[in-house]
Amino acid sequence: MTTPDAPTTTSATATQAPAAAPSARAGLGPVGLVLAGGVSVQFGGALAVKLMDRAGPLGVVSLRLLVAAVVLLLVCRPRLRGYSRADWGTVVVFGIAMAAMNGLFYQSVDRIPLGLAVTLEVLGPLALSVLASRRAINVLWAGLALTGVFLLGGGGFSGLDPIGVAFALGAGAMWAAYIVFSARTGRRFPQADGLALAMAVGAVLFLPLGVAESGSRLADPVTIGLGAAVAVLSSVLPYTLELLALRRLPASTFAIMMSLEPALAATAGFLILHQALAVTEALAIALVIAASMGAVRTQTSRGSRTKQPVPEA
Repeated sequence: MTTPDAPTTTSATATQAPAAAPSARAGLGPVGLVLAGGVSVQFGGALAVKLMDRAGPLGVVSLRLLVAAVVLLLVCRPRLRGYSRADWGTVVVFGIAMAAMNGLFYQSVDRIPLGLAVTLEVLGPLALSVLASRRAINVLWAGLALTGVFLLGGGGFSGLDPIGVAFALGAGAMWAAYIVFSARTGRRFPQADGLALAMAVGAVLFLPLGVAESGSRLADPVTIGLGAAVAVLSSVLPYTLELLALRRLPASTFAIMMSLEPALAATAGFLILHQALAVTEALAIALVIAASMGAVRTQTSRGSRTKQPVPEA
């Protein structure tokens, strides 16, 4: 897999050794961006669950994508000329993945608790990290995560809505695609221009579905206001932070970090939606997070031995 940063060609000289320290400190920036984006998106997701009673899952996604697209287009004012067919193909696929990810996820949280939905969804990024790293140790972390998912389902997901589970797993697959094409879009388009264009693609594709489900309810001023808040918290802020982070983080490392999302989602679900977790559900989420942290350490130790990132101009 192509990563956002290319390896430097270095020699074992004493004069080049001090460069590692600034690079290590600079690496804290992308990590902070990813964590801030995660907090924002999960609390935005909790607010979206409340909004579903007014506009329905598809209506909420339509409002979220539409408002986010308008805000990003106004702020970024992306130019439309000077891009290749491959550039436009990348941004269109990014927009489709983004719309599908949101649509499937909101259908899921309409049926199962937020923290459990995110725990299932995060299997997509975790699978991406295992496939990208090609290291045997990550099979162990994947097995630990699957154990957590088995506990979450009570040995067969009999206690959860199977359709909600299927939607969550589908959202996870789209999340993995989102990670890959977000990184590619960030390399092909300056600043957040590619994100703004992809968001517009997703909004155009999803708006007919939202109108079909919710109709005139989407025009209610309170619904529009809440939808705008969801758009900022769940789309504008986190996607911008993640796109910027992916310019310095390998896509596989970013994918593993996303596995912290279940804990953030469970916290947001408890604080905003009053969705308490059973002991086995909390243990299942902890196992998925532990697997993610183990994979993070594996990926980080490998990266520090093999390469140093090149600072962008």
